[in-house]
Order: sequence, then structure tokens, then C-alpha cells
Amino acid sequence: MKLSPPTMSSPLNTDHIRETLKTRLPFCADLKSYESLPGDASNRRYYRLVLTQAPMPSLIVMQLADPEGFKASEEAVSGGKQKITELPFLNVLRFLQSCSITVPTVHYFDEAAGLLYLEDFGDVTLSEAVIGADQAEREQRYAQAIDTLVKMHVGAMSRDSSTCFAFGRAFDEPLLMWEFEHFLEYGVEVRRGKPMSVDDRFTVQKAFQRIAKLMTDQPPVFTHRDYHSRNLMVSGERLGVIDFQDALLGPATYDLASLLRDSYVALDEAMVDRLLSRYREGMCAGLDRDTQKAMSFDAPVEFRRLFDFTSIQRNLKAAGRFVYIDRVKQNPKFLADIPRTLRYVQDNLRKYPELHELFAHLSPYVPEWQ
Repeated sequence: MKLSPPTMSSPLNTDHIRETLKTRLPFCADLKSYESLPGDASNRRYYRLVLTQAPMPSLIVMQLADPEGFKASEEAVSGGKQKITELPFLNVLRFLQSCSITVPTVHYFDEAAGLLYLEDFGDVTLSEAVIGADQAEREQRYAQAIDTLVKMHVGAMSRDSSTCFAFGRAFDEPLLMWEFEHFLEYGVEVRRGKPMSVDDRFTVQKAFQRIAKLMTDQPPVFTHRDYHSRNLMVSGERLGVIDFQDALLGPATYDLASLLRDSYVALDEAMVDRLLSRYREGMCAGLDRDTQKAMSFDAPVEFRRLFDFTSIQRNLKAAGRFVYIDRVKQNPKFLADIPRTLRYVQDNLRKYPELHELFAHLSPYVPEWQ
């Protein structure tokens, strides 16, 4: 049966789903019902299939808007020297499995229909798991996320990376500057409805270039790119990692900034300090002394500075992206997270004297800093 490519408005073809469940998966199952799941800002749609006569109660189906869409990342990228011949989600998933990271089991990829049948990690994200949790439980859950990140970063250094797409693209200066410009365009000018002054823009761009250089001077590691609380699934004692298809090479501090300066969960500063120490100690335990030194893992003050500067870039990018998603994709759900995200930036710009000029030239355009 020839299937039409799905679109974001396409309902699931339940007849085709039932046939697939009975004949294509490693086990036979019947479809009892399905529900659409809340989406993110991507061009994918997710459904939960409730099963009967199956070894598990449910599966997740990822519906791709365009089965050929895997040939281009949804995020801006640099590099990408490999020819993209398969879904990056599957390519990166295999690599993470080789690093013993908990990722969804893939039961079947129906390429013609643009449907991925995945293990169901449930509905509880890390961000939801810590709602109402006391400080001890909150820190315990984030410590697990840090330990998983250490396992991913150290493991990626010792694995064959020749076939993993993430190692053919990187956070280089042009990409970082593109993301900074994305913030200036959407987080400042589109949001305000008028441009920055030429002098202010020039000064801000020069400061952004210095931050980008600091980030690219760090030795690159495998970087998830969106390692935050909504992409970490709490499933019993396991912490599952999702949404890794845009992975690339970047500074070790990038995934840390995504997690500890999360747009969705604000952490106590003392806890952030302890979690950063836990990460450094975990990395030092898995790396030789020369690598520790090259990555500043043996220098707490310098590593904290790298983390803070990386957080500025990550958070500004996120704030601009949230406005873009609202104005271009007509999805306002992330607007409420902008003030928290920009407060992180404000704190870091005030913290370092060399960033005070950047703060002075940028703050007139950010209402949260007034």
C-alpha cells in the first residue's frame, strides 16, 4: 500500500497502525486507543498508542512532518560534512546506546509513513518530577542528571565516532554568532518593534564575538544541545534522555548550561555550585590529567567562568528562540519562560567586570532589566 507523506495536520492512519503492530514489530500487539501528546516547538508530532495483547501497555509514535526532512536539521548547524543518509534521531540514538545512556528503544521505523515506534518513558519529565519536591530530593534528581551527562561526555570520548553525525558538525564561531544574531533580531528588535542603534549593536556584537571565541577555545565534546529538564524523563529509577537528534560538538559547559540554567526550572545557587563540582569530579575520574587540565576541570574558578559565559550565550539564544516560536510558528507557550531566562543573563553580566559594557549597551533593549 502506497502511503501519502504525512503533514502536521495528518491524523494517524489507524488501519495502517494496526497492521504494523501485528506484522512489523518484534512482537504482535493490538491497538486499543491512541492519544495525541503535547508537542514541543519542533516539526514532529507524538502519539501514545495504548495496546492490548502486548508485552507493554503502550508505545510512543513519533510522526515526522516530512519523511525526507531528516536531511536537514531543525536547528542551525555548522559543518555537517557527512552525507545525511538516515534519520539523525536513529543515528545519534545508536551512539548514545553505545555509551550506555538510557534512550528509547526503537521497535520499528516505518520510513514510508514517517512513523517511529518507540519505547514509552511515560509523562514525567525532570521538570515535573521536582515540582513540590524538597531540596534533598530535588538535588538527588539533578545529581542523577549530572551523572548521566558525565557518562555521556566521557563515554563519547572513548567510542568510535566515525559514523555518528554529531561529530561532523560543531558549535563554531559562525554558528554561535548566528544564534546571538537570532537573539538580537527576535529577542530585541522584533520583540520591541524597532531596531537597536547602530552604535549599541556594534558594541554588543563585538562582546558577543569575544564570548563565542571563549566558547570555541574550549576542547569540544559530544554535546546533546538541549540537555534540559523537559528532555529528561523520569521512569522509575531510570533517567531517560530524549530529543538528541541535533547533537553536535561543543564545549563541555554547554550541556551544563542547558541543565543548570534551565529556562523552565530555577535552581538554588548553592545547589548549582555543588552540581558543578560533582560534574568536574566525575569528569576528572574518567579522564587523564592532561585532558583534565585542557578542559579546566582541575581549575574550579576558571571552569565556573567558562560555565557562566556559556550560559549567557545559551540563555540569549533561548530567549530569542522563544520569541521566534511565538511570532513565526504562532506558538506562545514559551513566552512565560523568557523573564527567568533573561534574569540568568542579567546576573552573569553583572557578575564579571569585563561584561559591564555589554550590559550597559544591551540593557536599554531588555525590559526585564529595567
